[in-house]
Amino acid sequence: MDKKLTKISKFMSLVLRHKPETISLVLNEAGWGSVEKLLRGCNITLQELEYIVENDNKKRYEFNSDKKLIRASQGHSINVDLGYSSKTPPEILYHGTVERNSDSILRNGLNKMGRIHVHLSSDEKTAINVGSRRGKPVIFEVSALKMYHDGHIFYISTNGVWLTEKVPKEYLYVKETK
Repeated sequence: MDKKLTKISKFMSLVLRHKPETISLVLNEAGWGSVEKLLRGCNITLQELEYIVENDNKKRYEFNSDKKLIRASQGHSINVDLGYSSKTPPEILYHGTVERNSDSILRNGLNKMGRIHVHLSSDEKTAINVGSRRGKPVIFEVSALKMYHDGHIFYISTNGVWLTEKVPKEYLYVKETK
């Protein structure tokens, strides 16, 4: 994606996940907002928006069936119900973070902080990419299936990110990275 569209994609992430009021966009309870208003607020064409949605490396955005509405797939700090059904996770999921966060995570577990869910990945490579964004990565293995059997609920977003409310510290293990 070129620099202009990358900048717009980041702005869309802000608008669709955290601050729709920035462009006077109203999201419904499921996080859907008007494509027409988003186009005006971002000063882009439908073709540019379609390109961003299709080519976003994390597949953050999705259209409804008639492309009149758009939403972020996960990562919201505002209260939305994305309508995902509870799913049985794989035995292990991963969470990537930067080294400076690891002591706190080992003490307190993974918390959603300002978001609706903790984000987990099904593959270590994705966790490494996430953890590498702001420094040296630390990768945690999450005993997800054990958590599930102990009563914790998991969801999977349309872009493949696993979501849960919290990961208590007893389900976390530091994964040695190469």
